[in-house]
Amino acid sequence: MLKMAVLLSGSGRTLDNFHERIGAGTLNAEIQVVISNVGDALGLEKARRYGYPAFHAVGNKTVNEILADYTVDLIVLAGYLKLYVPPEELKQRVLNIHPALIPSFCGPGFYGHYVHEAVKKRGCQVSGCTVHFANEVYDEGPIVVQQCVTLDDADSPDDIAAKVFAVECVAFPEAINLVDEKGVDYFWNRK
Repeated sequence: MLKMAVLLSGSGRTLDNFHERIGAGTLNAEIQVVISNVGDALGLEKARRYGYPAFHAVGNKTVNEILADYTVDLIVLAGYLKLYVPPEELKQRVLNIHPALIPSFCGPGFYGHYVHEAVKKRGCQVSGCTVHFANEVYDEGPIVVQQCVTLDDADSPDDIAAKVFAVECVAFPEAINLVDEKGVDYFWNRK
């Protein structure tokens, strides 16, 4: 069972999903701590309500100082809108979710609604999400899971976002379970 730190910047919808799946026994993980770079993030309020230690921290140094007080196997970026640099001992243990099928619509500036607007503008017939390990370059680390959704011509960026979030709720827990089963090194060494 993986001991996780959850980093978030917003409403905590992904935290809700993790909490529900852990309770249902379908996510083989424990949440040790929740940290947000946004002081009034709804996700922090939810974390406290769920009983998780929850902190506001700005900057990698401050986040890592908080993490040092917890036993953590995996750091999950659940809508964390900053480039995170972990301490050396957790360097290859940061898992992120991106709201597109990497390598499309990724990198600096491609996050949240910007991704779905770009997908719509390009006229894509499919989109989806990618769960991947994070490194010092946006959206570059090894891919763990991808899920695809079919788009309709009439879909707005909001419609695309809703379809993608629905598969994110399945893909992120699936990826965490795969990391628990196969180990972190499997994904970094896979060719």
